[in-house]
Amino acid sequence: MGFIRILAPRFKAIKLINLIGTYECKADAKGRVMFPAALKKQLKNVMGDGFVIKRSVFNQCLEIHPMSEWDKVVGQVSKLNRFVKKNNDFIRSYMSGLKVVDVDGAGRFLIPKDLYGFADLQKELVLSSSVNMIEIWDKEKYEASVAETLVDFGTLAEDVMGNQPQDESDGIS
Repeated sequence: MGFIRILAPRFKAIKLINLIGTYECKADAKGRVMFPAALKKQLKNVMGDGFVIKRSVFNQCLEIHPMSEWDKVVGQVSKLNRFVKKNNDFIRSYMSGLKVVDVDGAGRFLIPKDLYGFADLQKELVLSSSVNMIEIWDKEKYEASVAETLVDFGTLAEDVMGNQPQDESDGIS
């Protein structure tokens, strides 16, 4: 049932969720994490739909996607031709290990043990917004990753954003 729920597209109008902030929190002994109040407020319209939690592709952290945002990701992935081996291998690897998680009445969600182990999470965590999803990091690993990126952030910013056409109304500077 969970697998079908993940892959079944929703055909209602979906508004982009723009999440903002980085929050420190703790996991309890069972691996439950409480959404910080400010993040819970941003997620209030999608909290009841559940979330998909998965391994990050590029980092030793987890990603938690509101179900409406996950549906958009699945829409992109489902366009890949499964008769191309590279595509099929990517889909299998990308979709492996993901889980549907719900938020309980206290605003907590459970990080499954296998994913908890993948990200080598300890008790101190960081929930970091990443536009339409949240990264879940072990606090020490998050701080090390940010410090490493900041060493040459100007060059990274130029490489990533420097070739974007400038629009006077976008407010980016």
